[in-house]
Amino acid sequence: QVQLVESGGGLVQAGGSLRLSCAASGRTINRYNMGWFRQAPGKEREFVGWIIRSGGSTYYADSVKGRFSISRDNAKNTVSLQMNSLKPEDTAVYYCAAARSVSTQREAYDYWGQGTQVTVSS
Repeated sequence: QVQLVESGGGLVQAGGSLRLSCAASGRTINRYNMGWFRQAPGKEREFVGWIIRSGGSTYYADSVKGRFSISRDNAKNTVSLQMNSLKPEDTAVYYCAAARSVSTQREAYDYWGQGTQVTVSS
């Protein structure tokens, strides 16, 4: 079992940047593919991006492609989400999650963090 805790959320103006971090404890994250999801008020939790165990491959939702970047440091047991050129529609609670197999579907992820709020103002 692995425990995940997100941090780094906050309030930022449109066009700005934020970097979210996900710290893991318990089992090391090198055993897992890691994903980021987000959930806006009144909407379902949606896929943002994933990174494979080695960190050698990433994949992003069309809505964030070119603006967001996922990285991981398995030695530090952390994964990060760098968010640039933020838009008001990026406002949501952001979650990191761990899965055995790489996937865009939330049902594939076994472990989730508590989430961190990101608010983008115009």
